[in-house]
Amino acid sequence: MRRRYPKPRVPRPLMVGLISVGVVIGLTWLVWTALLHSRPIAAGHIQSFEITSDSSVSVTIAVERRDPSLPVTCRVLAQASDFQPVGEQQVPVAAASDRVVEVTAAFTTLRRATAVVVKGCALA
Repeated sequence: MRRRYPKPRVPRPLMVGLISVGVVIGLTWLVWTALLHSRPIAAGHIQSFEITSDSSVSVTIAVERRDPSLPVTCRVLAQASDFQPVGEQQVPVAAASDRVVEVTAAFTTLRRATAVVVKGCALA
C-alpha cells in the first residue's frame, strides 16, 4: 500500500500553512480594493433636467468630492427614448470650499432627449 500511495512531497502542515497565508493575502487585497473603490474621488448625480426643445437639454448635477479643492470634470449624456445617446457634454466643476456643489449646464442634442445621466467624474 505504501508503494502505491507514497508520502506527499510537501508535508501536510506546510501545505495548510501556505494555503492559509494565500487566503489571508487574498482577503486583505479584496478588502483594500473594496474600500478604495467605495469612495471615488468625485461622484455626480442628476438633481434635475429639463428638455428645453427638440435639440437642447438643461441639466443640474450635484457633484460630491473627497477633496473640494480639486477641480473635476463630469461626463453628462443625454439619451433618446430608445436609449441611444443623442448628446454629450463634459461639465467642468471648479474647486470650491464645499464638498457638494450643484452645477447647471445646457447642451445641444441631435434629436429629442428623454433622459440625462452622469457617466462619471474625473479629475480635471
